Amino acid sequence: MSPSSSSSSTGPMGVAVSPEVEAALARGGAVVALESTIICHGMPYPKNLQTAMEVEAVVRENGAVPATIAILNGVPHVGLSGEQLKSLAVSGRQFQKTARRDIAHVVASGGNGATTVSATMFFAHKVGIPIFVTGGIGGVHRNGEQTMDISSDLTELGKTPVTVISAGVKSILDIPRTLEYLETQGVTVAAYKTNEFPAFFTEVSGYANKNLHLGSGILIAVPIPKEHAASGNAIESAIQKALKEAEDKNIIGNAITPFMLDRVKVLTGGSSLEANIALVKNNALVGAKIAVALSDLHQRDFGGLPYRVHVQRQARSETWGILFILTMTDDAIRSQLGLARMPDIQVISASGPLGWPASVQSRPGYG
Repeated sequence: MSPSSSSSSTGPMGVAVSPEVEAALARGGAVVALESTIICHGMPYPKNLQTAMEVEAVVRENGAVPATIAILNGVPHVGLSGEQLKSLAVSGRQFQKTARRDIAHVVASGGNGATTVSATMFFAHKVGIPIFVTGGIGGVHRNGEQTMDISSDLTELGKTPVTVISAGVKSILDIPRTLEYLETQGVTVAAYKTNEFPAFFTEVSGYANKNLHLGSGILIAVPIPKEHAASGNAIESAIQKALKEAEDKNIIGNAITPFMLDRVKVLTGGSSLEANIALVKNNALVGAKIAVALSDLHQRDFGGLPYRVHVQRQARSETWGILFILTMTDDAIRSQLGLARMPDIQVISASGPLGWPASVQSRPGYG
């Protein structure tokens, strides 16, 4: 099923933003980014479509606008129509599982990509969405000390300032080594209403959370509600069996996670799938509430809408840039950025991709 076109406008950054998402961002409203790999590679049709629509509904019911992200016919989309969501769900694994490293290839080839955590974070940050909800992040695979199989989700968290709401790390992975790797990447890790880092299908993992506050990406781990938590022993037994099957079949790389989730679902009689759906909805609820609170803070602190402002200066053939989220007058921007006594810097009103003031550039004849 070929993805259909929509009324989304493609801005200068090459990203098509849906009218609903664009309007929300322009007014400083709460927006929650959602990935698409879970739709194409995480669940069977029609359960995946039903879940995607229900998750978006949860986000809306809690005061935010959902922005599911995917690449359609070579164009990155932020915010999908119902028809586009159905196209993803029906197409399933015909959509390429797309991490950050795959974006250029999928776009250049005009392909269709289901974005993983790393790619979704990349596009969310690109258009100014600070909150992203997913089921569980990738991490260090079991036996990762030998295979060096480590998800790019972790490095993305280390360099992209987006807050990720998840049910922890997928329990098919090596949780303690993943936490150690997140520490190496300087990622702030927080657990929501728990003293332990949750293990995706189960409420706890046995490993105390480390809250680092180092200013890069933030991971907020939300435990699955008790009433939906699967039995830890049953899940671990299924994981061990699935790992042995994957090894026997020489399944490696980005094929391993979908295979493991499928096998665990079968081996647990479907209980892991139901747990997965429940945790994604719960994460959406928490993420929407955080997005609304963050939007309220921006409105209070900046006295209006949060705008994206780019500051640029030419000096000795060098260019530096700083990205801010602001809504201020030109004089206020200059004061905030320490530009009051820098006459070679000029605030210019320009229409950004979402209708935002876009840049502050050097005056002609200076630099």
